[in-house]
Amino acid sequence: MIGIGPFSIQSIGVVAAVLLSWLVTRALAKRLPEASHRLAGAALLDAVFWGVVAARLGYIAFWWEDYFAAPMSMIAIGDGGYYWWVGVPATIAFVWWRTRSMPVQRRPIYVGVLAGVVAWFAGSGAFSLLLEAPRLPDLQLATLDGKPIALRSYEGRPLVVNLWASWCPPCRREMPVLEQAQSEFPGVGIVLLNQGESAQLARDFLHNEGLALSNVLLDPASSSMQAMNSRGLPTTLFFDAEGRLVDSHLGEITMASFKDKISRRFNLASGASQDLPR
Repeated sequence: MIGIGPFSIQSIGVVAAVLLSWLVTRALAKRLPEASHRLAGAALLDAVFWGVVAARLGYIAFWWEDYFAAPMSMIAIGDGGYYWWVGVPATIAFVWWRTRSMPVQRRPIYVGVLAGVVAWFAGSGAFSLLLEAPRLPDLQLATLDGKPIALRSYEGRPLVVNLWASWCPPCRREMPVLEQAQSEFPGVGIVLLNQGESAQLARDFLHNEGLALSNVLLDPASSSMQAMNSRGLPTTLFFDAEGRLVDSHLGEITMASFKDKISRRFNLASGASQDLPR
């Protein structure tokens, strides 16, 4: 997981793209005698806000069944649930509406939006090409009954690794999502690595919460967090069948976000069965 402090590289990229859009908009508006660079900059930021709202609503609409089953997850904006192909047109439409009485402002704002979008996609593409995908680390762990097991024994199939602890509130809240995911995606190995707790504590938590989870492993030294560059708990990492990291999520994950990542990263239909090590 690449980032600065608690912020992912994707979040930093979005902020940088918006800042570039704002700077370009103001710079171009200053060159137009009838335009106000302050009004143009403010209109751009308003448009970005409503574009983000539209991107979120579009995502919720696409995954409405999962959000309807857990309505509070709609406000979990940290789950990464946004569709740019909804947000960008909404941003452009808002700019047109906002500047209907002052069309001279439109050109610098539209150029600013274009600059931000191009910078975002160019930066994302360049980052993907330059950065070598991390591999599944070679960790020696243990099952709840004390049997040693290597994390790489799960290679050869799509794999989701969740780092969690029973004292972590968002970890506790997302456990039903992971339980449901294990049921709906038997073709994906979903492994839950408990960080720094004893087998008894982990078993008691699962029993008290009524959770029927498989592939729960113990990492008493929390070595997984360092090996996978995790910046906090919970962390969910998605590895392909060759053991390459293809996506990650820091914080509580919703069912909609989980399904979205599975559908985008793994070419595997729900319900396909594979044998997994226990």
